[in-house]
This record gives sequence, structure tokens and C-alpha cells, in this order.
Amino acid sequence: MDCVPRRFVLALLCLPLLISACGAPSDEVSNEAAATTTTAAAPVPETTTTAAPSTTSPSSPESQAAAAPPERGIVPNVVGLDHQLGQDTMQGAGFYYLREEDASGQERLLVNDRNWYVCSQSPPGGTEASTDDQVVLSSVKKGEACP
Repeated sequence: MDCVPRRFVLALLCLPLLISACGAPSDEVSNEAAATTTTAAAPVPETTTTAAPSTTSPSSPESQAAAAPPERGIVPNVVGLDHQLGQDTMQGAGFYYLREEDASGQERLLVNDRNWYVCSQSPPGGTEASTDDQVVLSSVKKGEACP
């Protein structure tokens, strides 16, 4: 027969999680956890990590590479494609900053992209642009005519 009910031990083991969920500072949580769980489990050794000092200067080649201008590419022409395929094609070409809009002017949300197709795009297909530029895909639901 156990001297301590299992529910009590389980509550003690869960106490640090409950305290941390309530927003207690981490030092208090780790100290309480160590004090409370020493009878139930062996304490876990703490590890400390420190960041190495930066060795690059602002004018070094490494920092200049980080500040390099964005890549450029040719914007694919996705007019007439199903909207999802159009997005996939843009991303495959390196254009991730995409915005979609309802070309009918009804301001509907494109919830299921496969039920829409692209009527127009900006910038147009074949244009050279920065991969950081926004690409707007204007689409209507399948079965509707483009304006």
C-alpha cells in the first residue's frame, strides 16, 4: 500500500507546468520544480548557452552579402490557369509575395483556390521583376466570365 496517493504525486509533477502557464518567472518555476520533484524524480541538470561574439564588421563581405539587393526573375504568365496552380507556379519561380483578389468586384474571399481561375495578373507575365515585389492575381470562380 502506497503512503502517498498517486493523484498527489501526479499533481506535484504537473505543478511546474501549471505555474509556468500562469506566467510565473522561469527562475521561480525551475526552483519550485526542483524542490517539489526531488522526491519523485532525479533533478535535471541545467545547461547554459552563450552566444559567441560577432566577428564580422559592418563593412565585411559577409554583411554586404546580407544587404545585397533582392533577386530578380521573369514573372510567369498564369492567366487562364486555376488559381491554385497560378500560385504554385509563381512560388516555383521565386515569387512568394502574392495577393489575390476577386476580379468580379464583389470582394469575395478566395476560400477554395481550385474553384477559381486567374483573369489577370500584375505585373504581367514575361516581365522582369524583383522576387520581393508583390504579385496580384485577380480571379473569378470557375464558370464565370472574366470582366
